Amino acid sequence: MTDNSTWYRDAIFYELYVRAFRDDNRDGHGDLRGLLSKLDYLQWLGIDCIWLLPIYPSPLKDDGYDIADYYDIHPDYGTLEDFKALVKGVHERGMRLIVDLVMNHTSDQHPWFVESRSSKDSPMRDFYVWSPTNTRYAQARVIFVDTEESNWAYDERTGEYYWHRFYSSQPDLNYDNPKVQQAMLDVIRFWLELGVDGFRADAVPYLFEREGTNCESLPETHEYLKRVRRFIDENFPGRILLAEANQWPEDVLAYFGDGDEFHMAFHFPLMPRLFMALALHDRTPIVNVLAKTPSLPDETQWCIFLRNHDELTLEMVSEEEREFMWSYYAPDPRMRLNLGIRRRLAPLLDNDRRKIELLNSLLFTLPGSPIIYYGDEIGMGDNISLPDRNGVRTPMQWSAGKNAGFSEADELYAPVNDDEVYGYRKVNVDAQRDDPGSLLNWTRHIIRVRKSLPALARGTIRLVDVGDEAVLAFWREVADQKVLTLHNLADSEREVSLDLSDLGGAEVKDEVSGQGIGVAVADFKAHLPPYGYLWLSFSDGGVG
Repeated sequence: MTDNSTWYRDAIFYELYVRAFRDDNRDGHGDLRGLLSKLDYLQWLGIDCIWLLPIYPSPLKDDGYDIADYYDIHPDYGTLEDFKALVKGVHERGMRLIVDLVMNHTSDQHPWFVESRSSKDSPMRDFYVWSPTNTRYAQARVIFVDTEESNWAYDERTGEYYWHRFYSSQPDLNYDNPKVQQAMLDVIRFWLELGVDGFRADAVPYLFEREGTNCESLPETHEYLKRVRRFIDENFPGRILLAEANQWPEDVLAYFGDGDEFHMAFHFPLMPRLFMALALHDRTPIVNVLAKTPSLPDETQWCIFLRNHDELTLEMVSEEEREFMWSYYAPDPRMRLNLGIRRRLAPLLDNDRRKIELLNSLLFTLPGSPIIYYGDEIGMGDNISLPDRNGVRTPMQWSAGKNAGFSEADELYAPVNDDEVYGYRKVNVDAQRDDPGSLLNWTRHIIRVRKSLPALARGTIRLVDVGDEAVLAFWREVADQKVLTLHNLADSEREVSLDLSDLGGAEVKDEVSGQGIGVAVADFKAHLPPYGYLWLSFSDGGVG
């Protein structure tokens, strides 16, 4: 593994749920040893960094985001020794590993909170945010609107209320307490000493509360996060922080600081607009959100994604757009959750290979490091009969054998998908590895092509108006490499004319197919089939 300190800017990330990936000890739950046995697959696919959802001891009221012990592994997943073996295996294959760090809150079963609620005089009382009334911080929104009416929960033992931004079983830590700040730095040190390459930091906008504000992204929050970054840079250089801040890109910019806060942050508002543009056959939603996306400090990067372990969030769209997205992509009310859609990529796109490739092409060419959600590389489906977000967290489909090759157990944590379209007998890794034309092999190919084009990882972006609202075209440029990408969002053929006269007769090549498609001229014609895409490179590296 190289010592490239900005490795994350070129990386292909892969998000996986350990419980769902591979069961080694035959108890029906995926575990760390099972993941270790599948690292060769991820290396073959071209993954650079694995992101693990929470693996800590937890009562699992929020699937592990309610942590009961920051210093151990959930027994379903294995032991700290198993984790060390996993880190070693990842690094031996030239990959990296980041883990979820839930900084804002703990489980109500965490010993800190158990002690904090035992008495108003407890020495741990100030580890959490307590109040004699439930009227403080009234301007803070309720995030889980489907299940929580308030951000305050009453504690009968002490007769006071505690603050929580998510479920009431997840009390918020009190970052005004210096001991809490130090405790989280101690947690960070522990995992970095075990060899993790960084953290996806969960729910970072909510660390501090102040009266008269919405209690999000406060100056005190940024001050502490910069302290976390300094601690990591000074003690563990080359490790990264990835921010989960579901906000507009101009607001997320603050989380990069001056290059001294987060290395990366998710670009949440981009994601629903990719789906919206596809549904409308119109590039405008993407163009508009890119126009609102500021330049980032040097050596920082967006993380972009199509789907993940949560619902497809529609917080960052208008009410009219939300209703359109719900009616188009989630006509069954069971497909909806909070302000979003709880579906996987392939079902969202009607299992249309053309649409799946098109959105992945956008994922791999727009600015940012792409994240693939486990199973999307083979077109896995979902199970909307399962509650909450569980429908997109079903077992990975490895083979057509028992339990999709996920486990030898007779009873699993969740049923494998077994429907006619997405069932494991049809959709699985083994079958697709043997099929050169499969989605899996296409995904592996597109990853390799992207890695050969540094402009797609680190380049600037410049939109091109080709006179057709259904076609999104943009240049990605870095140093002496320039790539022009074209995406047809419509279900009909498109032909666009491009002025490539500045390229001086360079040979034009589509990098995805590997085929030459002409010579750069003033009136270059590019043909795009329905939902087609092109990644064009030019033999002399001329200016676009």
